[in-house]
Amino acid sequence: MTPAVVDRNDDRPSTSDNFDLEKTAEEAKSLIEKIIKDVGKKSATRQLIFGSASGWVTGFVMMKLGKAAAFTLGSGIIALQLANSSGYIKINWDKLTRGVERVAEQVEDSTSDKKKGLLKKVMKISNLLFT
Repeated sequence: MTPAVVDRNDDRPSTSDNFDLEKTAEEAKSLIEKIIKDVGKKSATRQLIFGSASGWVTGFVMMKLGKAAAFTLGSGIIALQLANSSGYIKINWDKLTRGVERVAEQVEDSTSDKKKGLLKKVMKISNLLFT
């Protein structure tokens, strides 16, 4: 008896030895596009349920990512402080404070400019509506 030939190009789930990230990403993209196109053809109730569910999932994932980022940042700050107090590194606090203040001023300037522009737009619209 001769052994059977195994075809490796079938549609079985891929294993770690033949995993193709680009192919998987393309499959996921086409699946998402198909789902979104199908939802547009469904009733308003199904669209509302799909939108609510996808919004909830997105919020849940972002919450978890935010917590992980906050934990990582906090751990890094604690590690730097421990290394500084142990003498492994020396932090120039004056230079750091000046840099943080400069960045804070730049952020404040850019946001205040946007606020002024938004205020002008609101005033213009209110003048059009109420005069």
